Amino acid sequence: MEEDETLQGERERAEVETGAPAGTGRQISVSEFLCHCCYDILVNPTTLNCGHSFCRHCLALWWVSSKKNECPECREKWEGFPKVNILLRDVIEKLFSDAIEQRKEDIQQNSDVAHSLATFQKYGNDQIPTVPNTGRFNPRGGGFFSGVLTALTCVAVVLLGYHWSSREFEEDLLVHKPVAKWTAEEVILWLEQLGLWASHYKERFLLEKVNGRLLLTLTEEDFTKEPYSIENSNHRKAIMAELECVKALGVKPPQNLWEYKAVNPGKSLFLLYALKSSPRLIMLYLYFFDYAEAFLPFIHTICPMQEDKHEDVFTKLLDLKDPSWKQWREFIVKYLILPYQLIAEFAWDWLDVHYWTSRFIIVNAMLLSVLELFSFWRLWSRRELKTVPHRMWRHFWKVSTQGLFVAIFWPFIPQFVCNCLFYWALYFNPIINIDLVVTEVRRLETQVQ
Repeated sequence: MEEDETLQGERERAEVETGAPAGTGRQISVSEFLCHCCYDILVNPTTLNCGHSFCRHCLALWWVSSKKNECPECREKWEGFPKVNILLRDVIEKLFSDAIEQRKEDIQQNSDVAHSLATFQKYGNDQIPTVPNTGRFNPRGGGFFSGVLTALTCVAVVLLGYHWSSREFEEDLLVHKPVAKWTAEEVILWLEQLGLWASHYKERFLLEKVNGRLLLTLTEEDFTKEPYSIENSNHRKAIMAELECVKALGVKPPQNLWEYKAVNPGKSLFLLYALKSSPRLIMLYLYFFDYAEAFLPFIHTICPMQEDKHEDVFTKLLDLKDPSWKQWREFIVKYLILPYQLIAEFAWDWLDVHYWTSRFIIVNAMLLSVLELFSFWRLWSRRELKTVPHRMWRHFWKVSTQGLFVAIFWPFIPQFVCNCLFYWALYFNPIINIDLVVTEVRRLETQVQ
């Protein structure tokens, strides 16, 4: 009996020395459950493929700083996404509950650790499909959206190749051909593109066989007399205004997206890509470097004056004046808060001219607005709003560098490649952005749960 009491006393003294609870034996000590990164007791131990275990926050700090999927100790790469070793965690928390609770309190007070854990978990969410084995979502490139993009890409390449080889790519002949060389049929095409109202006068032009040379000699007084007899003064004014532009340029001025692209292929591709990633910067660029040709039509379309809201889209762009202070006020508010809404409003006014294209642009603008809101939500939830100026400067520098790179190598890029990039950005980006929005929604649902 005395011998048993002696053994019990020795066991209790050993437990006090090792910090282990009663009944576990003297061979178990805190030193056997140390993390080889922080050399303290393991908290949420995460075991890698190589067998080494680390505190989860230590592994997150290591991954954030190194961006390497490898063990901090033996440098062997891990596969998949490391998870907490539940059995080891439960044993440690049972044996050393007081020490674990103290460490958890210290960890929660460290903002760097919390940020690293959130970033590490976000990386893990991106690696693991939310709905496995359904074929509907795969971050590695498979699934429904990947198949759609592949099919659309093949169709686009075939169509672009056909049009490019046959030299029938869009009706851009008149924006390149001098007006003095226009045929009577081309004059009729020019007249029809002014609007539906102009179609009423095409028969009169056909009877007179008005070609480009004769068109240049016509005056407003000629249009009031036979055989033209254009009685509507607004119609005469619109025709004369467009004719003055033709005389000044020597060719037909671009009046829609395709003609603008034909005249300015590099600028149109630049604006299309830049509006996706930095709409505010590009609107500022238009104001400083393309005020009369691009910015004025843009602001008068999205922020019309009260008296011309119901005018035809072509008519209200004939005689553009500087915006009023009311137009500027409306523009600046939307510019700062909802820049993509400005793009959607501009596309909405051109539904009659670009039926499907305008709808693609409107849907894409809505998706980009949602993605921007998700970005601000992440910054707010992580308390990183103070980093916005730094992020804006870094983004501005990135866009400027890319723009300079494209400007240098633009003369060497084949036209066919430019057309492919243009139509990819115009028609396929909405499909890509749908995928991105779905991913963000799933990630938000995971965080809430």
